[in-house]
Amino acid sequence: MKFNSLVIHGGIDGDEKTGAVTVPIYQTSTYRQKKVGQHSGYEYSRTGNPTREALEKLISDLEGGFRGFAFSSGMAAISSVLMLFKSGDHIILSDDVYGGTFRVVDKVFKNLGLEYDFINTNDINDISKYIKKNTKAIYIETPTNPLMKLTDIKEVSKIAKENNLLLIVDNTFMTPYLQKPIKLGADIVIHSATKYLGGHSDLVAGLVIVNNEELGNKMHFIQNSVGAILGPFDSWLLIKGIKTLHVRMDRHCENAEKIVNWLKEQEWVKKIYYPGIEANENKIMQMKKFGGMISFEVVNEEYLNKLLSNLKIITLAESLGGVESLISVPAKMTHASIPAEIRDKLGITDTLVRLSVGIEDVEDIISDLTLNLK
Repeated sequence: MKFNSLVIHGGIDGDEKTGAVTVPIYQTSTYRQKKVGQHSGYEYSRTGNPTREALEKLISDLEGGFRGFAFSSGMAAISSVLMLFKSGDHIILSDDVYGGTFRVVDKVFKNLGLEYDFINTNDINDISKYIKKNTKAIYIETPTNPLMKLTDIKEVSKIAKENNLLLIVDNTFMTPYLQKPIKLGADIVIHSATKYLGGHSDLVAGLVIVNNEELGNKMHFIQNSVGAILGPFDSWLLIKGIKTLHVRMDRHCENAEKIVNWLKEQEWVKKIYYPGIEANENKIMQMKKFGGMISFEVVNEEYLNKLLSNLKIITLAESLGGVESLISVPAKMTHASIPAEIRDKLGITDTLVRLSVGIEDVEDIISDLTLNLK
């Protein structure tokens, strides 16, 4: 089945018992058993729920994985993946990651004995220098958040396999419509499904997809043991959002490309960070299109304040990937938890802006970004 059909008919398509076209919301906590230990496949909704299972099978189909798992947030998904490792294990992570990822590694899992290095993973030659005897995984974002740096998944996969390491890829920005990490060699894929997969800023969710049965058994044990599961209503909402993923992503990409070309002509824009620019410069062509995320640096705080006070269509808010355009200042919002000295080193300045391009009329978005410099 082609992707555009798979988003609609993948996973569990409708309900066989009633003929319902959409998967029902099984809003229940427990299930009747005929005898002790004899049930219909479900016993308690933390362990398994039919609506959540439909979502989990759908995202596994879309990513080309072995098994999928739905969690209560993107951070719950990331934290559950990190629970695969034990005290004394070492992992390598992209240095320019979402602030919440940095925080949970540096402030939570560090206290549990996890060792780590945040490095520039888009420099493939640099990765091997950080591999130790206790290294267990490489964790990458591509594109990164917020500087849109790309890492060659296929090349990192070669390094991971040579050293018997897991390769974990956060695919939130690209979605399985634009990029397929498992096909490129990843073992685990993570999504903040709050973003493009949900697509309507009406839910918080996380997804994990694994490429083999062993990892599937381990992730299910963690999911069931910790219990950070996605509820049935949000699972249903997420299935609903995914059905239009391909249509929305095409418009996100189209609008973003036009806005990037417009930003190149603006004198108040110091630098633009966009996957299309990075891909062409580094000849990394692992995505179908370049997504709807743009970051750009404004020449000074005066122009930044003018920009933020000019907004009518674009919303100043955290998060991304909704049908509406959202703008943020990462250093003061999504990445404020990263120490200032690390932000400065990475290039996450106080005048860096991150724009999640929505699916509105592109001329209205550009009008919001147009500054009167007099």
